[in-house]
Amino acid sequence: MLSIAVVTPTLNQGRFIERTVRSVLEQHSSLIEYVVCDGGSTDDTLHILDGYADRLKLISEPDRGQADAVNKGVRVTSGEIIGWLNSDDVYCSDAVSRVLEFMASRPELDVVYGDAQVIDAHDRVLGAYYTEPWNPARLIERCYLCQPAVFFRRRVIERFGVFDEQLHYCMDYEYWLRLATGGAAFAYLPEMLAGSRLYPETKTLSSRLAVHHELNTMLSQRLGRVPDNWLLSHAHTLVELRRARHTPSSFVSHALPYALEVVAQSAILSWRWNHALPRSLLTAALGPVTRGARSRLGQSRGAATTRPAS
Repeated sequence: MLSIAVVTPTLNQGRFIERTVRSVLEQHSSLIEYVVCDGGSTDDTLHILDGYADRLKLISEPDRGQADAVNKGVRVTSGEIIGWLNSDDVYCSDAVSRVLEFMASRPELDVVYGDAQVIDAHDRVLGAYYTEPWNPARLIERCYLCQPAVFFRRRVIERFGVFDEQLHYCMDYEYWLRLATGGAAFAYLPEMLAGSRLYPETKTLSSRLAVHHELNTMLSQRLGRVPDNWLLSHAHTLVELRRARHTPSSFVSHALPYALEVVAQSAILSWRWNHALPRSLLTAALGPVTRGARSRLGQSRGAATTRPAS
C-alpha cells in the first residue's frame, strides 16, 4: 500500500485546527505521515496541537506565507502521496484510504482529485464545491479542483518543483496549471473527499480585489493572457463592490446601468491585461448580465461570495 504525507499550514486558527487535525488522524489508514507547519500562532493553536504531539510532527516558526509553510511540510516528509489540508478544512471519513487505493491501481497518475462540500464555521454543509471531470482546456477557464480534495505523487514535486511562494491567494491554481501544461496525468475520483470551509474571515473572501489582481498577474505570466471569463469575474466584483459602497439601498433596481458598467469595466480590464478588446468578452459581459443582473445584485448585498473559482 502507498504511504501518504499530509501537510497542514496554520496561523492563529485555534477555533478550527482541532477539527482539521482530528479529520486526518481519524482516517482509516495507518500509513499517514502528518506534519503541521505553524507560522507562529499567538492564539490557542499550539496548546491544542500539544494534545496530539505523539501523533503528528509540528514545525512552529515564522514563515513567508501559506505556500512557504506547505513547502516546508513537503520537504520534511517522505510519503509517496502528498495531501495539503488547510487548518480550517477537513477530510471526509475514509478519504485517504480511497485515494490510496485509487492511486495504487493507477500508477500512471500524477494527480487525483475528488468532490468536496462547502461548509460553514459550524460544519454545516452550504453546498457542493463545483467540480467536473478532467479537461485541461477547461481548467484554464475555471478552477474546478477543490484544493483539499487534491492529492499528488511526490514525483510531481521532483519534476515540477514546489508551490510558488510569491503567491498568497492562487498558489494552488497556479500549481494545477503548471502541472497540466507540463503534461502531468490527472484523474477525477467522483467521491466526496473533503470539506472546504467558507466564512466571512476566509482569506479569499476578505481580499477579493487582491485575489483578482494576483490571479490576473499569474494567468498573464503562465498563459500569456488572462481568459475572458476571469476578466468578467473581476469586472463584476469591481462593479458590485462600488455599488454596494455608494448606493447600498437602491442599486438593485437598476439592472441595465449595472450591465453597462460591467461591459465598460470588462473593456478596461481587457485592455489593461491583454492589450485587446475582444468582441467575445463584450458580448459575454452584456448578454448574461442583462438577463441576470437583478439576481446578481441581490446577492451582492451580502458582500461575500466565493473567490473566483479556486
